[in-house]
Amino acid sequence: MHWGSEVAPPSTGGLHLERRRKVSHDHSHVAASGKKRLAVAVVLTLVFVIGEFLAGWRSHSLALISDAGHNFADAIALILSWYALSVTLRAHDSSKTFGYHRAGTLAALANALSLAVIALIIVWEAIHRILVPERVSAGPMVVVALVAIVVNLVISFWLHGGAKHDLNMRSAYLHMMGDALAGVGVVIAGAIVWLTGTSIADPIVSLIIGGLILYSSRGIWVEAVATLMEATPPGVDVSRVQQTVRSIQGVKDIHCLHTWVVGSGVTACSCHVTIEPEYEVSSQEILRQVVDKLEDRFDFAHTTIQIEVDGFAPSVACEKGVCRGSACLSSAAHEHA
Repeated sequence: MHWGSEVAPPSTGGLHLERRRKVSHDHSHVAASGKKRLAVAVVLTLVFVIGEFLAGWRSHSLALISDAGHNFADAIALILSWYALSVTLRAHDSSKTFGYHRAGTLAALANALSLAVIALIIVWEAIHRILVPERVSAGPMVVVALVAIVVNLVISFWLHGGAKHDLNMRSAYLHMMGDALAGVGVVIAGAIVWLTGTSIADPIVSLIIGGLILYSSRGIWVEAVATLMEATPPGVDVSRVQQTVRSIQGVKDIHCLHTWVVGSGVTACSCHVTIEPEYEVSSQEILRQVVDKLEDRFDFAHTTIQIEVDGFAPSVACEKGVCRGSACLSSAAHEHA
């Protein structure tokens, strides 16, 4: 593992260390692999969308047309994800000091928004079709839906490898799995129409498909918004972070603790650590222990730690009350009041 670090010399204000784990190689490999997978998925999805829409139009099946619309939205989502992966490969610069890791988050949020719009349109059309029934041809519905299930399962399997480490890839994977489930619903609707001769099952299945689209996009909304709000990374317990730092010999307390997600697979942590005066000569060793434990136990890719000696003047942020506000996470924050 390679590391980069910056250490400020000891001073009255404290000791500061910033260490950033170099994740560019691993991230580039994941992004390059993901781009290839997404490109193949886009081609397969667009070819199928055209065929499914034509079949739905000829058979007057709203379920097929709505599913084609869903698949088209997925194709757009895949294209956005592909572009976002390309952007994340750009190196950080003076205007984007954290790089372009959140391009994927923005793309995922746009995809979720488009899915919500598609779902609302499907629900609207389904309600209209229930009120004004139209004859549906069951044969094309079942045949095309069976093909859809196979195609979407193949694409899902193809994307699964990158879905574990990237929000974009995961959203694309979930979309494809949702399409496969929607295809099952269309098959059921077609079977009901064929057996009973009634077309009401078609719009009812469309309503279900619309609900599935909204439900599948919910997780993407939650994760993307949490990232943009710089919420605590999933799986990181702030109280455990505090306990880990306080367990180090010489550490009195930790405050101004912040943890957040920079982008898929990249998390960060910053905090102020107060040490006992008699351990001031060992402040740099304590600092390195804090950084090592935080990175080893919580897998932070970027850490910024400031050491403060108890009894000395607090940092400017503490003096201005930033630490005493909602930005500070410390059970002993009153010590700085």
